[in-house]
Amino acid sequence: MTAQTIGSAVAKRDEMPSPSKLIGNNKGSLAQVMPSHLRADTWVRIAQGTVRRDPKLADAANSSPNSLMVALMEAARLGLEPGTEQFYLTPRKVKGRPEVLGIVGYQGLIELMYRSGAVASVVVEVVREHDEFVWKPGALDDRVPPRWEGPQQRPFHDADWFATEEHRGALRGVYAYAEMNNGATSKVVVLGRDHIARAKASAQGADSTYSPWKTNEEAMWLKTAARRLSKWVPTSTEDRRIVQGIAERADRPSLTAADIEPDPLDITDHAVDADQPIDAELVDDGVQA
Repeated sequence: MTAQTIGSAVAKRDEMPSPSKLIGNNKGSLAQVMPSHLRADTWVRIAQGTVRRDPKLADAANSSPNSLMVALMEAARLGLEPGTEQFYLTPRKVKGRPEVLGIVGYQGLIELMYRSGAVASVVVEVVREHDEFVWKPGALDDRVPPRWEGPQQRPFHDADWFATEEHRGALRGVYAYAEMNNGATSKVVVLGRDHIARAKASAQGADSTYSPWKTNEEAMWLKTAARRLSKWVPTSTEDRRIVQGIAERADRPSLTAADIEPDPLDITDHAVDADQPIDAELVDDGVQA
Protein backbone atom coordinates (compact mmCIF):
# COMPACT_ATOMS: atom_id res chain seq x y z
CA MET A 1 0.00 0.00 0.00
CA THR A 2 1.46 3.35 -1.03
CA ALA A 3 1.73 6.40 1.22
CA GLN A 4 -0.86 8.12 -0.95
CA THR A 5 -3.32 5.23 -0.49
CA ILE A 6 -2.77 5.21 3.27
CA GLY A 7 -3.27 8.96 3.40
CA SER A 8 -6.53 8.68 1.46
CA ALA A 9 -7.81 5.98 3.79
CA VAL A 10 -6.99 8.04 6.87
CA ALA A 11 -8.64 11.12 5.37
CA LYS A 12 -11.77 9.15 4.52
CA ARG A 13 -11.93 7.80 8.08
CA ASP A 14 -11.53 11.28 9.52
CA GLU A 15 -14.38 12.54 7.32
CA MET A 16 -16.81 10.05 8.83
CA PRO A 17 -19.26 11.77 11.22
CA SER A 18 -19.30 10.71 14.85
CA PRO A 19 -22.02 8.20 15.77
CA SER A 20 -23.95 10.96 17.54
CA LYS A 21 -23.80 13.22 14.50
CA LEU A 22 -24.67 10.31 12.20
CA ILE A 23 -27.84 9.68 14.22
CA GLY A 24 -28.74 13.37 14.10
CA ASN A 25 -28.13 13.56 10.35
CA ASN A 26 -30.58 10.67 9.83
CA LYS A 27 -33.33 12.00 12.11
CA GLY A 28 -35.64 12.56 9.14
CA SER A 29 -35.30 8.98 7.89
CA LEU A 30 -35.82 7.60 11.39
CA ALA A 31 -38.88 9.79 11.92
CA GLN A 32 -40.46 8.50 8.71
CA VAL A 33 -40.66 4.93 10.04
CA MET A 34 -41.62 5.76 13.64
CA PRO A 35 -45.17 5.30 14.94
CA SER A 36 -46.93 8.65 15.14
CA HIS A 37 -47.07 8.72 18.95
CA LEU A 38 -43.29 9.12 19.25
CA ARG A 39 -41.44 12.45 19.27
CA ALA A 40 -38.50 12.13 16.89
CA ASP A 41 -36.40 14.77 18.68
CA THR A 42 -36.67 13.01 22.03
CA TRP A 43 -36.11 9.56 20.52
CA VAL A 44 -32.96 10.72 18.70
CA ARG A 45 -31.54 12.29 21.86
CA ILE A 46 -32.07 9.01 23.73
CA ALA A 47 -30.22 7.13 20.98
CA GLN A 48 -27.36 9.64 20.95
CA GLY A 49 -27.02 9.51 24.73
CA THR A 50 -26.92 5.72 24.70
CA VAL A 51 -23.98 5.66 22.29
CA ARG A 52 -22.10 8.40 24.13
CA ARG A 53 -22.36 6.64 27.50
CA ASP A 54 -20.96 3.29 26.33
CA PRO A 55 -17.37 3.40 24.94
CA LYS A 56 -17.60 -0.12 23.53
CA LEU A 57 -20.87 0.67 21.79
CA ALA A 58 -19.36 3.88 20.41
CA ASP A 59 -16.36 1.90 19.13
CA ALA A 60 -18.66 -0.59 17.39
CA ALA A 61 -20.67 2.28 15.89
CA ASN A 62 -17.51 3.93 14.59
CA SER A 63 -16.30 0.61 13.17
CA SER A 64 -19.63 -0.16 11.48
CA PRO A 65 -21.90 2.90 11.12
CA ASN A 66 -24.22 0.90 8.87
CA SER A 67 -24.91 -1.69 11.58
CA LEU A 68 -25.76 1.14 14.01
CA MET A 69 -28.30 2.62 11.61
CA VAL A 70 -29.82 -0.79 10.81
CA ALA A 71 -30.39 -1.37 14.54
CA LEU A 72 -31.81 2.12 15.07
CA MET A 73 -34.13 1.85 12.06
CA GLU A 74 -35.49 -1.39 13.48
CA ALA A 75 -36.06 0.20 16.89
CA ALA A 76 -37.73 3.21 15.26
CA ARG A 77 -39.97 1.00 13.12
CA LEU A 78 -41.07 -0.91 16.22
CA GLY A 79 -41.54 2.32 18.17
CA LEU A 80 -39.21 1.19 20.97
CA GLU A 81 -36.64 3.27 22.84
CA PRO A 82 -33.07 2.23 21.98
CA GLY A 83 -30.63 1.55 24.76
CA THR A 84 -33.38 0.60 27.23
CA GLU A 85 -34.95 -2.66 28.35
CA GLN A 86 -37.35 -2.23 25.43
CA PHE A 87 -34.59 -2.43 22.81
CA TYR A 88 -30.94 -3.13 23.54
CA LEU A 89 -28.04 -1.81 21.47
CA THR A 90 -25.23 -4.29 21.90
CA PRO A 91 -21.65 -4.29 20.56
CA ARG A 92 -20.69 -7.58 18.97
CA LYS A 93 -17.72 -8.90 17.04
CA VAL A 94 -18.64 -10.34 13.66
CA LYS A 95 -15.67 -11.94 11.91
CA GLY A 96 -13.39 -9.99 14.21
CA ARG A 97 -14.96 -6.60 13.49
CA PRO A 98 -17.03 -4.72 16.09
CA GLU A 99 -20.61 -4.11 14.97
CA VAL A 100 -23.86 -2.98 16.59
CA LEU A 101 -26.70 -5.43 17.08
CA GLY A 102 -30.25 -4.42 18.02
CA ILE A 103 -32.17 -6.80 20.27
CA VAL A 104 -35.80 -6.49 21.39
CA GLY A 105 -36.06 -6.84 25.18
CA TYR A 106 -38.94 -8.45 27.05
CA GLN A 107 -40.35 -5.06 28.01
CA GLY A 108 -40.39 -4.19 24.31
CA LEU A 109 -42.41 -7.30 23.56
CA ILE A 110 -44.89 -6.37 26.28
CA GLU A 111 -45.11 -2.80 24.99
CA LEU A 112 -46.07 -4.09 21.52
CA MET A 113 -48.82 -6.24 23.05
CA TYR A 114 -50.31 -3.26 24.90
CA ARG A 115 -50.09 -1.13 21.79
CA SER A 116 -52.41 -3.44 19.86
CA GLY A 117 -55.37 -1.91 21.68
CA ALA A 118 -56.85 -5.35 22.44
CA VAL A 119 -54.92 -6.12 25.62
CA ALA A 120 -55.91 -4.86 29.08
CA SER A 121 -52.97 -6.33 31.02
CA VAL A 122 -49.95 -8.58 30.57
CA VAL A 123 -48.55 -10.77 33.35
CA VAL A 124 -45.04 -12.22 33.10
CA GLU A 125 -43.57 -13.67 36.30
CA VAL A 126 -40.93 -16.15 37.41
CA VAL A 127 -41.77 -18.88 39.90
CA ARG A 128 -39.22 -19.72 42.57
CA GLU A 129 -38.68 -22.84 44.63
CA HIS A 130 -40.68 -21.79 47.72
CA ASP A 131 -43.54 -20.06 45.88
CA GLU A 132 -46.98 -21.64 45.71
CA PHE A 133 -47.95 -22.21 42.09
CA VAL A 134 -51.08 -23.97 40.86
CA TRP A 135 -51.83 -24.48 37.19
CA LYS A 136 -54.33 -27.13 36.11
CA PRO A 137 -55.93 -25.83 32.92
CA GLY A 138 -59.71 -26.26 32.96
CA ALA A 139 -59.64 -28.25 36.23
CA LEU A 140 -61.03 -27.54 39.71
CA ASP A 141 -58.59 -27.18 42.60
CA ASP A 142 -59.51 -26.52 46.23
CA ARG A 143 -56.12 -24.94 46.99
CA VAL A 144 -56.94 -21.69 45.21
CA PRO A 145 -58.79 -18.78 46.91
CA PRO A 146 -62.62 -18.63 46.74
CA ARG A 147 -62.56 -15.97 44.03
CA TRP A 148 -60.85 -18.51 41.79
CA GLU A 149 -63.61 -21.12 42.17
CA GLY A 150 -64.37 -22.99 38.98
CA PRO A 151 -62.07 -24.28 36.23
CA GLN A 152 -58.73 -22.50 36.13
CA GLN A 153 -58.25 -20.04 33.28
CA ARG A 154 -54.97 -18.60 34.56
CA PRO A 155 -52.31 -19.76 37.04
CA PHE A 156 -52.54 -19.12 40.77
CA HIS A 157 -49.23 -17.82 42.10
CA ASP A 158 -48.59 -16.87 45.72
CA ALA A 159 -45.19 -15.73 46.98
CA ASP A 160 -43.52 -13.65 49.65
CA TRP A 161 -42.96 -10.72 47.30
CA PHE A 162 -40.88 -8.81 49.84
CA ALA A 163 -38.49 -11.69 50.50
CA THR A 164 -35.00 -11.92 49.05
CA GLU A 165 -34.29 -14.21 46.12
CA GLU A 166 -32.36 -16.48 48.49
CA HIS A 167 -35.43 -16.83 50.73
CA ARG A 168 -37.80 -17.53 47.83
CA GLY A 169 -35.37 -20.08 46.42
CA ALA A 170 -33.99 -20.91 43.01
CA LEU A 171 -35.81 -20.25 39.76
CA ARG A 172 -37.98 -23.20 38.76
CA GLY A 173 -40.38 -21.80 36.16
CA VAL A 174 -41.88 -18.80 34.41
CA TYR A 175 -45.32 -18.03 33.04
CA ALA A 176 -47.02 -15.38 30.95
CA TYR A 177 -50.54 -14.51 29.87
CA ALA A 178 -52.59 -11.52 28.80
CA GLU A 179 -56.09 -10.44 29.71
CA MET A 180 -58.08 -9.01 26.83
CA ASN A 181 -60.24 -5.93 27.11
CA ASN A 182 -63.40 -7.99 27.58
CA GLY A 183 -61.89 -10.04 30.41
CA ALA A 184 -61.01 -13.12 28.36
CA THR A 185 -57.63 -14.73 29.04
CA SER A 186 -55.14 -15.45 26.28
CA LYS A 187 -53.26 -18.70 25.94
CA VAL A 188 -51.22 -19.21 29.10
CA VAL A 189 -47.52 -19.88 28.55
CA VAL A 190 -45.93 -21.99 31.32
CA LEU A 191 -42.27 -22.95 30.98
CA GLY A 192 -40.14 -25.10 33.28
CA ARG A 193 -36.39 -25.45 33.58
CA ASP A 194 -36.20 -27.85 30.64
CA HIS A 195 -37.89 -25.32 28.32
CA ILE A 196 -35.54 -22.57 29.49
CA ALA A 197 -32.51 -24.83 29.11
CA ARG A 198 -33.42 -25.48 25.48
CA ALA A 199 -33.80 -21.75 24.82
CA LYS A 200 -30.46 -21.07 26.47
CA ALA A 201 -28.77 -23.84 24.48
CA SER A 202 -29.82 -22.12 21.23
CA ALA A 203 -28.37 -18.76 22.31
CA GLN A 204 -24.93 -17.98 20.92
CA GLY A 205 -22.37 -17.47 23.70
CA ALA A 206 -24.86 -18.20 26.51
CA ASP A 207 -22.10 -19.76 28.63
CA SER A 208 -19.85 -16.73 28.29
CA THR A 209 -19.02 -14.86 31.49
CA TYR A 210 -20.54 -11.70 29.98
CA SER A 211 -23.69 -13.31 28.58
CA PRO A 212 -27.01 -11.95 29.95
CA TRP A 213 -27.81 -15.56 30.75
CA LYS A 214 -25.03 -15.20 33.34
CA THR A 215 -25.46 -11.56 34.38
CA ASN A 216 -29.28 -11.42 34.52
CA GLU A 217 -30.72 -14.90 34.27
CA GLU A 218 -34.17 -13.90 35.56
CA ALA A 219 -34.58 -11.32 32.77
CA MET A 220 -33.82 -13.98 30.18
CA TRP A 221 -36.42 -16.33 31.69
CA LEU A 222 -38.97 -13.50 31.52
CA LYS A 223 -38.03 -12.70 27.94
CA THR A 224 -38.36 -16.33 26.86
CA ALA A 225 -41.91 -16.46 28.25
CA ALA A 226 -42.86 -13.05 26.81
CA ARG A 227 -41.58 -14.07 23.39
CA ARG A 228 -43.65 -17.27 23.46
CA LEU A 229 -46.71 -15.27 24.51
CA SER A 230 -46.23 -12.79 21.65
CA LYS A 231 -47.10 -15.62 19.25
CA TRP A 232 -50.61 -15.76 20.74
CA VAL A 233 -51.36 -12.13 21.56
CA PRO A 234 -51.95 -9.47 18.89
CA THR A 235 -49.27 -6.82 18.54
CA SER A 236 -49.13 -3.75 16.33
CA THR A 237 -46.77 -0.90 15.61
CA GLU A 238 -49.04 1.53 13.75
CA ASP A 239 -51.93 0.29 11.59
CA ARG A 240 -55.09 1.16 13.53
CA ARG A 241 -57.36 -0.70 11.09
CA ILE A 242 -55.76 -3.95 12.24
CA VAL A 243 -56.13 -2.89 15.88
CA GLN A 244 -59.81 -2.02 15.39
CA GLY A 245 -60.44 -5.40 13.82
CA ILE A 246 -58.83 -7.12 16.81
CA ALA A 247 -60.88 -5.01 19.22
CA GLU A 248 -64.10 -6.00 17.44
CA ARG A 249 -63.22 -9.68 17.79
CA ALA A 250 -62.37 -9.11 21.47
CA ASP A 251 -65.88 -7.76 22.07
CA ARG A 252 -67.41 -11.14 21.34
CA PRO A 253 -68.42 -12.90 24.59
CA SER A 254 -67.30 -16.26 23.20
CA LEU A 255 -63.72 -15.08 22.60
CA THR A 256 -61.01 -17.65 23.27
CA ALA A 257 -57.29 -17.70 22.57
CA ALA A 258 -57.98 -19.45 19.26
CA ASP A 259 -60.10 -16.49 18.11
CA ILE A 260 -57.17 -14.10 18.27
CA GLU A 261 -55.42 -14.24 14.92
CA PRO A 262 -51.77 -13.17 14.70
CA ASP A 263 -51.42 -9.53 13.70
CA PRO A 264 -50.00 -9.42 10.16
CA LEU A 265 -48.02 -6.35 11.25
CA ASP A 266 -46.29 -8.23 14.07
CA ILE A 267 -42.64 -7.88 13.14
CA THR A 268 -41.07 -9.05 16.38
CA ASP A 269 -39.84 -12.19 14.65
CA HIS A 270 -37.85 -10.10 12.17
CA ALA A 271 -35.75 -8.41 14.84
CA VAL A 272 -32.65 -10.28 15.93
CA ASP A 273 -33.39 -12.17 19.14
CA ALA A 274 -30.81 -13.12 21.74
CA ASP A 275 -32.63 -16.47 22.13
CA GLN A 276 -31.61 -17.43 18.61
CA PRO A 277 -28.14 -18.44 17.39
CA ILE A 278 -26.21 -15.65 15.72
CA ASP A 279 -22.82 -15.59 14.06
CA ALA A 280 -21.35 -13.11 16.51
CA GLU A 281 -19.42 -12.75 19.73
CA LEU A 282 -20.61 -10.61 22.63
CA VAL A 283 -17.95 -8.06 23.51
CA ASP A 284 -19.76 -5.77 25.94
CA ASP A 285 -19.82 -6.97 29.52
CA GLY A 286 -22.50 -4.57 30.69
CA VAL A 287 -25.27 -5.19 28.16
CA GLN A 288 -28.32 -7.32 28.76
CA ALA A 289 -30.46 -8.77 26.01
